[in-house]
This record gives sequence, structure tokens and C-alpha cells, in this order.
Amino acid sequence: MFSNIGIPGLILILTLALIIFGPKKLPEIGKAFGQTLKEFKKSTRELTDDVMEDIKEEKNNLTK
Repeated sequence: MFSNIGIPGLILILTLALIIFGPKKLPEIGKAFGQTLKEFKKSTRELTDDVMEDIKEEKNNLTK
């Protein structure tokens, strides 16, 4: 996803974020983004586990 941005692109994005939001607001935004990403990963993991469990149940039902 971010492999095409490169180091200069990341520096530009961080500089623009610092200019737009300021140094006081930037840590709060980073924290909120981190929490959102953590929740997304957790939901994705739970969904994957549910699907895998359903697949195993279907296999067991077919073999009976």
C-alpha cells in the first residue's frame, strides 16, 4: 500500500501534517489513528476466526 510513496513522500506528508495540525495536535491524531488501526486489526482477526470456524464446522458436517 505505502510501498510507492518512498522516504521523500513520507517526509512531505509528515511536514504537511505538522503545518496543518500543529505540534500540539499531532500526537493526539497519531494516538487516535493507532487506536483505530488496532480496533480494525482486532475486528479483522475476529472475522477471520469466525469464517475459519464456520468452514471447519461445514467440513465436519459433510464428513458425518
